[in-house]
Amino acid sequence: MQDQYSDIRIENETRGDFEEVEAMTRKAFWNVNVPGCEEHYLAHILREHEDFIPELDFVAKTADGNIVGNVMYTKAKLIGEAGKEMTVLTFGPLSVHPDYQRRGIGKRLLEHSFQRAEALGYGVIVIFGDPGNYVARGFQSCQKFRVSVPDGKYPAAMLVKELREGALADGKWVYQESPAYEYSSADAVEFDKRFEPMKKEWQPGQEVFYILSHAVIQEA
Repeated sequence: MQDQYSDIRIENETRGDFEEVEAMTRKAFWNVNVPGCEEHYLAHILREHEDFIPELDFVAKTADGNIVGNVMYTKAKLIGEAGKEMTVLTFGPLSVHPDYQRRGIGKRLLEHSFQRAEALGYGVIVIFGDPGNYVARGFQSCQKFRVSVPDGKYPAAMLVKELREGALADGKWVYQESPAYEYSSADAVEFDKRFEPMKKEWQPGQEVFYILSHAVIQEA
């Protein structure tokens, strides 16, 4: 049987891909989590930040060169109980064009990037996402690894994957996200004016996103 994505190739993003990636990301996220989206603006600004990792910036292209997927990584930090710091990874946006979703492209982007990240010496990835989308990729609850946010809470949407087994074996950790993800929504709205207008609409899945993004796991 032919692989369902055998015609898709994964390669590093180049400068010539930037605009197409941003337009594709916009289509992938529009009205998914909130009415409209801002992920395409995030993709636009991440590349210039010192925590961005170009070696882990990948696109998925069809045989005719169209970009149908993308994943971007930045550095983040874990702070241990004795003040020990560990550089870890986070990714996002992870985007797949709506016409190509549920065809294994996101999985392929992730598995490719995991292999490259491990080869580069990274041992841990921390993300915020729907567990239903990521547990099959080896992510687990942050509570299992005793990784909290600065206020000591364990968000249900914060997930952790060890690329190197035992990397988080010692003690408790506090996650510090890169300031690369801090931006002005007003700037995102202004950036969106560069694109063809699309209607902002409410979708039921947005309520699911709101509930999950605000849920916290209580310590056992």
